[in-house]
Amino acid sequence: MRKNIKWIIPLILVIVIAGTYLWPVPRMPFEEIYAKVDSAQSQSLQSFRITHPAQTLEVNGVEWEYVSFGEGKETILFLHGMTGAYDIWWNQMEALQGSYRVISVTYPAVDSLREMSDGVFAILDAEGVEQTHIVGTSLGGYLTQYIVANHSDRVLSAVFSNTFAPNDLIAEKNKSIGAALPFLPEWLVIDVLRGSFSASVYPASGNDELTLAFLNEISYGRMRKAQVVGRFHGVVEKFTAPDLTSLNIPVMIIEADNDPLVEFVLREQLKETYPTAEVWTLSGVGHFPYLNHSDVYTKIIKTFIGNLVIIAPQ
Repeated sequence: MRKNIKWIIPLILVIVIAGTYLWPVPRMPFEEIYAKVDSAQSQSLQSFRITHPAQTLEVNGVEWEYVSFGEGKETILFLHGMTGAYDIWWNQMEALQGSYRVISVTYPAVDSLREMSDGVFAILDAEGVEQTHIVGTSLGGYLTQYIVANHSDRVLSAVFSNTFAPNDLIAEKNKSIGAALPFLPEWLVIDVLRGSFSASVYPASGNDELTLAFLNEISYGRMRKAQVVGRFHGVVEKFTAPDLTSLNIPVMIIEADNDPLVEFVLREQLKETYPTAEVWTLSGVGHFPYLNHSDVYTKIIKTFIGNLVIIAPQ
């Protein structure tokens, strides 16, 4: 009997530990997640997803999701942040599709800025786009800087939104989290992210229900831990910032004066890194102004890109 107990207790512990680690991330229906959102907004998002279902492209053995539609000779590429997806930009894409071709992607579980940019360019190549305007936010704004630095010949103009320049501060502050992240259970990683949405992002947005709902939807099954880990690696990866003067690429910075995810010192560093960039500072809108102040945000982008004089390559 005692021999059996010696085997049973460790077995039970293994089962309990495995069950805890492998506990699935919960799912919630759209109607429940968006229950507090204005019905016109939630219906608009649902309609967009029906009208523009995601396309897929395999790049280096990894499947990417994206959408591409619209009219016009020029293209605008949208790059989302750490907790985004291709359709987080639906308001901007719908508003601009009559004048531009618009493309937006979702980053799969890739581990570096190079892999992210490889996927982006594979999509642009598949869609026959040689040069593009890029609007990137947060991680996407950081990736946009990387693309400008390494592939300037593909860029017509760039918007660095709610983001940061290459720095040591983020990696240093998140050293412990970064080391532990690959070993934590998926449900815990996602649950911590979801908690941050309610604790900091939601209040900074002016308690905007759409912002909270979209992010919560991402956390209820649309994003896996492997994507979180890969995106974190992108956030802390270092590279040499592009010299905008020598590249002659128009750049605009969009920032929020109460951004809870990009602190003041990082916002100032971004402007110091790109002193020739046009700067828009939005007040009291938080980290996702393209969701909670979409009309204002879209107008800023449309004006910036619309006023550019693009000289075709000889």
